Amino acid sequence: MNLKFHKKGFTLIEILVTVGIMSMIVGLLGAFQADIFSFNNIIQTGIRNQSEAKKIIRPFSNEVRSASVSNLGSYPVAESASSTFAFYSDIDGDGLKEKIKYFLDGSDFKKSVIKPSGQPLEYDEENEEIIRVIQDVINQDIFEYYDSSYDGTASSTKLVQPVVTSDVRLIKITILIDSDPNRPPGAVEITTQVSIRNLKDNL
Repeated sequence: MNLKFHKKGFTLIEILVTVGIMSMIVGLLGAFQADIFSFNNIIQTGIRNQSEAKKIIRPFSNEVRSASVSNLGSYPVAESASSTFAFYSDIDGDGLKEKIKYFLDGSDFKKSVIKPSGQPLEYDEENEEIIRVIQDVINQDIFEYYDSSYDGTASSTKLVQPVVTSDVRLIKITILIDSDPNRPPGAVEITTQVSIRNLKDNL
């Protein structure tokens, strides 16, 4: 009796089909992982932009609200342009009014502070300290100004540039932040308005 044993293996077609299926599975897993990574990146970017935006609101509001005449007798508002706002306020409670300026430098929103010094006192620009407050700002018109006729409604007319600083009673700030305009999420907008307490008329 002759017994013959046949070893059954995979044919070339079976091997190719198997490799093809495995490649598809690996590709789908890779695409899914890439989507998860992209989604996570979008969420992190949005959170970071919102955090950046919130950095400005409280200190800006507190400083502007308490703006007052400088130690040299200058009007509380020193400059009122669309991308620059400068004023005097005692931000550290030492009785000296710092000259504070918020301004746009490229896509960076910055803050400068000059403390008066010397005898007699002066605001020496060589003593200016500048910090970057927010980055990736995409709008140019940051500040809007209103006079004592502002009534809080949409019919209130903002002051036209160039703004006369002595007319300013309320400041509105709007900042759009987008670290990558070509990718989601969209720009984060932060806006607030502050009236100068020491200059209140009917506000």
